[in-house]
Amino acid sequence: PTPRDPADPAGAIVAALAGLARKHLAEAPGARVAAAGVSVPGLVDERTGMGIFASNLGWRDAPIRSLAEEAIRLPIAFGHDVRAAGDAEHRLGAARGYGDVVVLAIGTGIAGSIVLGGRPYSGGGFAGELGHALSDPRGERCACGAVGCLETIASAGAIARRYTAASGTAVTGARDVLAAAKAGDTVAERVWDDAVEALAEQLARLVAMIAPEAVVIGGGLAQAGPALFTPLGERLDGLLSFHRRPALVQAQLGDDAGLLGTALAARDLASALETGGTP
Repeated sequence: PTPRDPADPAGAIVAALAGLARKHLAEAPGARVAAAGVSVPGLVDERTGMGIFASNLGWRDAPIRSLAEEAIRLPIAFGHDVRAAGDAEHRLGAARGYGDVVVLAIGTGIAGSIVLGGRPYSGGGFAGELGHALSDPRGERCACGAVGCLETIASAGAIARRYTAASGTAVTGARDVLAAAKAGDTVAERVWDDAVEALAEQLARLVAMIAPEAVVIGGGLAQAGPALFTPLGERLDGLLSFHRRPALVQAQLGDDAGLLGTALAARDLASALETGGTP
């Protein structure tokens, strides 16, 4: 559970993390712990250790790494949750073997991790926000404040919301919409097709700009399997010409990807500290 304190949102979460750290340390007597990892959502600058902005958690310019180091009393590897997941998929999962790759997590929202030349690219914390790339300038207002973001059309949350609004039938998630589309529900088919089309268009723009060798897709929507990947690949092919066509790959690490990536960052930090190098 995520603690909420409008007066001190970052402090409340860091205090909860410190409690978790004490609990884990108590369960491992004698263990020599050299570092810990903390990854959070929103805009994150790993270099400065700042949580720049997190709309759902309520902080701006929060010095989370320094707060966590003070509370947990360990060196902290600090990062972004989806970039951590992307690093794990690149080092341990579906993106192994690719030097240039984009890892997308499509669930309630859409976020991405970019790896170029085998190294994560963060753009000072602003890179990878494909969910907030413009898809429809006359579309819905996004929670971020902009209009027509990809996330308002192609996220799992948007698919469920758009179907409910168009049909008058409430659903629990995108899985229900896909099932209705397979059963011949024309409204569900249209909502699903709109999502796939919007995603393919954004991937085509991404391909033209950074030419990834692969696009790895995880999150709840990826569980649709061929129902997503087959039409997405076909539509992407129709939008590309001379471009390098990336492999479309389903993520392998599931909900543990962010956890694994955060642990890898902590291990990297511990190794660097042990050898006297730069984390």
